[in-house]
Amino acid sequence: MIVLKTPEEVELIASASNVVAKSHQRILQEVKPGVTTLDLDRLAEQCIREFGAIPAFKGYRGYPKTLCASVNEEVVHGIPSGRPLKDGDIIGLDLGAIVGGFYGDGAVTVSVGEVSPDVERLIMVTEESLKRGIAQAVVGNRLSDISHAVQSYVEAQGFSVVRDFVGHGIGRQLHEEPQVPNYGRPGQGPRLKAGMVLAIEPMVNMGGSSVRVLDDGWTAVTGDGSFSAHFEHTISIQPDGPAKILTSLK
Repeated sequence: MIVLKTPEEVELIASASNVVAKSHQRILQEVKPGVTTLDLDRLAEQCIREFGAIPAFKGYRGYPKTLCASVNEEVVHGIPSGRPLKDGDIIGLDLGAIVGGFYGDGAVTVSVGEVSPDVERLIMVTEESLKRGIAQAVVGNRLSDISHAVQSYVEAQGFSVVRDFVGHGIGRQLHEEPQVPNYGRPGQGPRLKAGMVLAIEPMVNMGGSSVRVLDDGWTAVTGDGSFSAHFEHTISIQPDGPAKILTSLK
């Protein structure tokens, strides 16, 4: 069941989301060759706690770290380790925070040093697909209008959307109804209403859309070994006009 949020609840989600945005800003400054994903994880936890929040992912369903750090062919849920980043890598940084019992969730993918033009385009297309999905998050549209906007743009650019993982509602729980796929026909699903808060998160592969989960039970990788990018914002649907992006410092 979809539960609409009160203005007070949206404000708490916005506070948690602001912690996510500020933490991302700090972490991105440290992404460089030689830094390990475990280094970034420690910084992520330090930032979230410094900003007065609780890490949302650590311990969630047994997840062992604060940050999901997904490198190259890793799509989502990469567990931080002593693996050093190297020039030409890309890394998806997904993190969440809790403030006052409410969650914020966001992800960004960046390059490490110099990457090929095709890989750079993968990152740009994925970020743009998120913007196009968010543009459809207005009162009166259907949920699948978001999904279709992402899929149609990504596939027109020659990439694939991941179907095994989807966006979601967010609030008192990290994952709430409704699910927000990154694919589908327009005009389907529930109508969007003011008070809905969603985490929209395209995951885009350079190759095919298939993924598999490694033996650690968390890390999802592309089926064909191609690179993958991931962007996510927590947004609130407004009574009129465009959605408000809560995980943005702009």
